[in-house]
Amino acid sequence: MTDQSFLYADSSHRNGIVVLPLGAWEQHGLHLPLNTDSIIINAVVEAAVKQVMNATMFIAPTLAITASDEHDGFSGTLSTGTEALVQSVVAICRSASWARGVCIANGHGGNADALQHIASALHHEGITHSIWSLPSYKGGDMHAGHTETSLMLYLQPEAVRTDAIEPGTSGSPSDLVDSMRSGGVKAVSVNGVLGDPTTATAAHGNDVFTLYTNSFASHLTTVCSNW
Repeated sequence: MTDQSFLYADSSHRNGIVVLPLGAWEQHGLHLPLNTDSIIINAVVEAAVKQVMNATMFIAPTLAITASDEHDGFSGTLSTGTEALVQSVVAICRSASWARGVCIANGHGGNADALQHIASALHHEGITHSIWSLPSYKGGDMHAGHTETSLMLYLQPEAVRTDAIEPGTSGSPSDLVDSMRSGGVKAVSVNGVLGDPTTATAAHGNDVFTLYTNSFASHLTTVCSNW
């Protein structure tokens, strides 16, 4: 892995794999920072890459503003929208023709539609790629709730405003997604929280981070073998 503090053109990258993290810049209630998704995916990518031996990885700069239209109306949120994100990611992957391929690591659920279009376009152009997203797990919630707050308490506890934590809307992800597709997060949650962050713990955050990291490391290992 290349030191990300200073990056220089290096012929060894031609045999390497580009890892492109996708974050987001959006409201996470009042207790988590706007770049929560980016913080989490950056940490997962860095930890997973360290687990993969005998492979050259080039971690690209994280796309910090992606498709967050579902959070429209909440202060702080910025979004590219789906179409612009698709065009941007496809162009980035196209420009990485010097590498073995591009592994997209997605840390934001709102990018799901864009990723489908990205996969189709890259396949059509014959660009070697793979797409991985943070896996779900039993008991996990969707946004700024138990899951993400626990992760932030583990990764960057100083960034969590514990005095501002309050529960949000609960419900099955499938029911919430259906409602959000028509009316956004505001249609289902006044405070922009989907889940219950009051139950979050750093210990649970450690467990979830390990789950995410091992999942992505396994994905990268498979990618290295196949490419």
